[in-house]
Amino acid sequence: MSYSISVIDNHEACYALRHQVFVGEQGVPVEEEWDELDPVAAHLLATDNDVPVGTARVVYQDEFAKIGRVCVLKSARGTGLGADLIRAAVQLAKDKPGITKAKLGAQLHALGFYEKLGFSVYGPIYLDAGIEHRDMVLAL
Repeated sequence: MSYSISVIDNHEACYALRHQVFVGEQGVPVEEEWDELDPVAAHLLATDNDVPVGTARVVYQDEFAKIGRVCVLKSARGTGLGADLIRAAVQLAKDKPGITKAKLGAQLHALGFYEKLGFSVYGPIYLDAGIEHRDMVLAL
């Protein structure tokens, strides 16, 4: 797999990936998948030979960069793409003046994945779209 990751202005491919993974695979209600932060977020799109295979978004709030809506198609899982998407999102955060921390809400099964990338767990378990999550943070 030879993929590239870039920040994009047209979010349709990102929305299609999120729909396939979150709504289709994980059963997230479509009305919970899209929100008011989508228009103001920076959207990352990973492609393999121009075919969309993964996405993430970054929303800036005070000193935080909130990384979210991270997904990778089944065909690209296990390739390191997810980690590269997180690294790209963290780099965006580092490049933004005034941002000192990256945070995210991780599904419980993914805690170890994010810990390997330097994130630390904080706070209680909570439900987001009916799926158990924990918040995580990374000092930049």
